[in-house]
Amino acid sequence: MIARLTGAASRGLLVAFLVAAPSLILPTVPTETAQVVAFVAIACMILTTIEYGSSSPCLFEFRDAGPFNRIRYGAGLLTVVLVSLVARHDIAPTGLTAFITSIGHVAGGLLDFPYSPLRIALPAVERPETFHAARSSLGVAILVFGGFFAVFAAELHRGRWPSSGMFNVWVNLPTFDPTRGGDVVARLDRDGKFNVVLGCILPLLFPLILGTEGGALGAQPQAMVWTVAFWIGLPFSLFMRGLAMQKIASMIEIRRSDSTAPRAGLVAL
Repeated sequence: MIARLTGAASRGLLVAFLVAAPSLILPTVPTETAQVVAFVAIACMILTTIEYGSSSPCLFEFRDAGPFNRIRYGAGLLTVVLVSLVARHDIAPTGLTAFITSIGHVAGGLLDFPYSPLRIALPAVERPETFHAARSSLGVAILVFGGFFAVFAAELHRGRWPSSGMFNVWVNLPTFDPTRGGDVVARLDRDGKFNVVLGCILPLLFPLILGTEGGALGAQPQAMVWTVAFWIGLPFSLFMRGLAMQKIASMIEIRRSDSTAPRAGLVAL
């Protein structure tokens, strides 16, 4: 009990740090923005602590199927920190911010072509300095999320996920009802493919949400940080979820074909 609550509190603090990271890195943050960030960070900390501290699942998926959420958190934190440093470069440049910005500039150049999502979301002719900052930020985010996605894909390929060898659908997929809607394997496989397809389409649809004038990308630096993080991070999370659900479906198939003896990769419904 104590160990679970301690772990839940630690996770809550880490989530709060993730939310507050841009405000801690950027040198100029309005007072009103800092207050909103503090409120959101505290709310996320409380929600995470309650979710991981309870014995019954509520909202968070894959909470007992490490390192799924650790990979997502690590990718999100590193992206937010590095993109904040890119945004800081135009305000208070240092050697570190220049180095990260140059790497993002090279990687973001792959996105700079006619009718690309970046060009649609933020035309270069409007504000060149904002366009270059957004391009570098997106380049950094793609490198980070791409690297973490490769790590997770390698874990799946080697059969190391879930690391415990067991997967409890009720605990790790609290919003998924395995008793409703037909065969659970077919539903998991279908939902997994849907998440993968949505993860492919979403980066292309995101500029429509931002609008053709840049939206939050052209606003204050902290807004740009979170816009870039969600633009790349949400498809990344959907990709991971889709692959994970397809993996669970294959684990259930293995369990069905060999239900006479326990083995690694068992699934509890």
